[in-house]
Amino acid sequence: MLNMDFTKSVVLNTNDMDWQGSPAEGVQRKPLAREEAERGHATSVVRYAKGASFDQHFHPKGEEILVLDGTFSDEHGDNGPGTYMRNPPGSHHTPFSKEGCVLFVKLHQFAEDDLGEVRINTNQAEWQAGIGGLQVMSLHEHKGEHVALVKWPAGEVFQSHSHFGGEEIFVLSGVFKDEHGSYPANTWIRSPHLSQHHPYVEEETIIWVKTGHLPV
Repeated sequence: MLNMDFTKSVVLNTNDMDWQGSPAEGVQRKPLAREEAERGHATSVVRYAKGASFDQHFHPKGEEILVLDGTFSDEHGDNGPGTYMRNPPGSHHTPFSKEGCVLFVKLHQFAEDDLGEVRINTNQAEWQAGIGGLQVMSLHEHKGEHVALVKWPAGEVFQSHSHFGGEEIFVLSGVFKDEHGSYPANTWIRSPHLSQHHPYVEEETIIWVKTGHLPV
């Protein structure tokens, strides 16, 4: 098991991590959290080489993907950079990438009744006004779980707050900061239930963020 104690904070700068092999030739990954070697709960950064493919597989408890770079494809279509996808429990596909791609992937983490399929091109979706100068792009909501992109303007300081049900962040651009540290692009942060921080940025920064989904 890797980082499966949800009562502890985890910070990983994936820029400093080595790529590891997978069962599919040309598909590599950087594991961030993993229940078992090839099954169960997993959060990873995944890279497909040009022309790489993965065998057809099922998602017993769902699959969540954010395309970071390149084009990720399956029998349902092509998904370019910035595409956010949710393949619900029981779904299956045969993924590949003609030109290569990099993905942020979460497996086996859906609620049993979270059955909606989601596919959003975040390059085309509209930003909404958030607290202060923040802009928010909502991606998914189910019961207490919320997923969004948040754009921070340069110099923005957010209020100190706690995370009911935890918080998970993947920094997409810029540098996200709080009193605990500084987190450049491609950093993954997982903060447990009732953790607290006072975040801010010095330059424009965009994060993917999920809240309310960790054990209470």
